[in-house]
Amino acid sequence: MDPEDKVAAMVEEEEEELEEQMDSLTLERVAAAKKFIEDHYKSHMKDMQERRERRQLLEKMIANSDVSEEEQMNLLIELQRKETEYMRLKRHKISVDDFDLLTIIGRGAFGEVRLCREKISGKIYAMKKLKKSEMVSRGQVEHVRAERNLLAEVASHFIVKLYYSFQDAEYLYLVMEYLPGGDIMTLLIREETLTETVARFYIAQSVLAIESIHKHNYVHRDIKPDNLLLDKNGHMKLSDFGLCKPLNFENLSCMNAKEPMNESELLDANGCLPDKGDGSSWKSPLEQMQHWQMNRRTLAFSTVGTPDYIAPEVLLKKGYGLECDWWSLGAIMYEMLVGYAPFYSDNPITTCRKIVHWRNHLIFPNDVRVSPEARDLIRRLLCDVENRLGSNGAEEIKVHPWFKDIQWDKLYDIDAAYKPEVNGELDTQNFIKYDEVQYCCRIYYCVLALNQWLESMCRFYIIATECQDVLK
Repeated sequence: MDPEDKVAAMVEEEEEELEEQMDSLTLERVAAAKKFIEDHYKSHMKDMQERRERRQLLEKMIANSDVSEEEQMNLLIELQRKETEYMRLKRHKISVDDFDLLTIIGRGAFGEVRLCREKISGKIYAMKKLKKSEMVSRGQVEHVRAERNLLAEVASHFIVKLYYSFQDAEYLYLVMEYLPGGDIMTLLIREETLTETVARFYIAQSVLAIESIHKHNYVHRDIKPDNLLLDKNGHMKLSDFGLCKPLNFENLSCMNAKEPMNESELLDANGCLPDKGDGSSWKSPLEQMQHWQMNRRTLAFSTVGTPDYIAPEVLLKKGYGLECDWWSLGAIMYEMLVGYAPFYSDNPITTCRKIVHWRNHLIFPNDVRVSPEARDLIRRLLCDVENRLGSNGAEEIKVHPWFKDIQWDKLYDIDAAYKPEVNGELDTQNFIKYDEVQYCCRIYYCVLALNQWLESMCRFYIIATECQDVLK
């Protein structure tokens, strides 16, 4: 081919790629416009229905009361005045300037969570601030949209409430209720393990929370201790529906269920890592717990997620449904009772491989007391999808013997199994402390190096697997 023809071909290819990108962008804009119109219409109809219900309720109360016609008319006029004021406030385009930004209480791959105070009302909220360019570049737009839709649609005291959502040129903001009790991750860092009584209470509340989103056909996909938040009384609510601390699933999902583990990665009967001869790699269950606790603190400050709670079918890209959340709950239950995650390893790749080969790695250490009922429940959650409890609904889990004393309909009415110390509405002592300025510089290079290492390891793993297939 002549040089001129090559240049012409290259130009033609670039033009085709540009057209494809423009088509994709156009489709995204059309979908966004369609979603906006649908949401606006649904919101308008919902507001009208709620106004009718409020008026009907007031009229019913008036009819059953002994007040004069003049007082009745005044009450209806007052209701109309308040409805008008409410509509006026709703038309106000809310922005970040309507809030005083306070302490940072969380960080993720796309932004941060910060305590804030609404200037007009003085109410305290948690504001999640997400950088739009990062979400677009990492393909997380649909995840965040799903989070916003779920929080807006599901009215449940099992999950955090969404009060406002808005955006500016750079960021998307979700303003949610603030739960000052911290999260289960922080509780586990402090306590190391929980008694079965405390663990049972929070696993039961988690069952109700997961069940509530499953009823709306949402799968969370990121159930982990960090996302189980506690209110001031110690009751748990489910949070973070947008995978805001994601792993690079394109890399980490290059697992092969048929490929055997290396002998150096297998655990012995006591759940110990093997001895290579020099004793350097041997870790007892106690040492594993201590090592896990140390890394847990590091991960708390990292924007890189942990694969410890991800179901094998997710890693293997077999296709997955609601049941993957129940696997995650089983992994959390194991950590609560044993002190570390069931498939913990020093690096994420090995953790993923252990999860895929879970039959060889789900071991209860001999020196850890776990009741037979608890062991049975964990094993029936950390198993194949076909046999996993919850695959046919949460009721399968609720009737398990480990929950025999749980009154499911009163679980949020009784005193919590643990009550956090909370001193005032601005108290953040139950959250990890984050530096305001130095954080980005300190973490950025660590995360960059870790991501590069993960990608190189995954590329090596893929090449090695392909070579084995060719040799076969």
